[in-house]
Amino acid sequence: MFEVVARGEGPLFMDPDADKARAFFRTKDHSLRNKVMTVKEAVEKFVHDGEYVAIGGFGSNRLPTSVCHEIMRQRKKNLTLAGHTATHDFQIMSAGKVFKRCDVAYVIGLEARGLSPGARRYLESGEVELCEWSNYAMALRFKAAGMGVSFLPGRNMLGSDTFKYSAAVAVKCVFTGKQYCLYPALWPDVAMIHVHAADVNGNCQVKGISIADFELARAAKHLIITCERLIPEDWIRADPNQTVIPHYCVDAVCEVPYGSFPGNMALEYYSDEEHLRLWLNTEKDPAAVPAFLDKYIYGTKDFNEYLQLCGGLARMTALRAQEHMITIPGAR
Repeated sequence: MFEVVARGEGPLFMDPDADKARAFFRTKDHSLRNKVMTVKEAVEKFVHDGEYVAIGGFGSNRLPTSVCHEIMRQRKKNLTLAGHTATHDFQIMSAGKVFKRCDVAYVIGLEARGLSPGARRYLESGEVELCEWSNYAMALRFKAAGMGVSFLPGRNMLGSDTFKYSAAVAVKCVFTGKQYCLYPALWPDVAMIHVHAADVNGNCQVKGISIADFELARAAKHLIITCERLIPEDWIRADPNQTVIPHYCVDAVCEVPYGSFPGNMALEYYSDEEHLRLWLNTEKDPAAVPAFLDKYIYGTKDFNEYLQLCGGLARMTALRAQEHMITIPGAR
């Protein structure tokens, strides 16, 4: 029995009971099967109003942008969102006002690009119930869920206002008597992660930075994968060490080339700084936002139409060249 030293004042949005989670996963279909579908079909099937949603990637890297757009396009509402290293993805979800509760770690900021005026207005409006965490705390919460336990201990957040406004618990270590912070497990109802390559069954390969995506994949009750390209199952079997997310974690596989745009994709294409700046500048005037969203998201049938509006193949080729530091005559 731990001796409780302090408790955070924040709300706990997800039940950390490991046995309840295990009961769900025990009945989930883990078979090797074809899971290919469109993003529209995946969101219709696996994202429901009122559920807890988590988004993979880190900062503007490897974002599942197409799924964020489709959640807006389908007018999902009353979601709870994991605000873990969230930048443009958080900006999109805030623009659509699709969530009403949020576990906050890193949100609103688009890193060196500045703060999202729209996301900031939404969180300051009082429409969203918040609970504070650090990025590391959120990673440990996903890791605990992936391990099938109700919490994991750590030593960050102690003595801070982040702890005060979290739902964490400070306890005395039964071995040393020193203080530790207990982070409750987090099992999102659905997560979405963009990867470099996947086969039809959902075995995924990722290059570059990963952060907590592998833990998130194992924590989520349902997982939507978008990938730059579908590859043959034989390629997966020939190099199994490259599979970082296994098929049994995955519920949907959607092939979406340039699916992280306007974010970047390691070894594939650079972020579109002009388009991200357009988002930020447009949000400065709340009256301009509805027309912007109608043009780029609500008025498009899918992500391909969005990419065409943003410059199409010519722009994507230029961003690919920028990632590889290649000069293309005439490219902007």
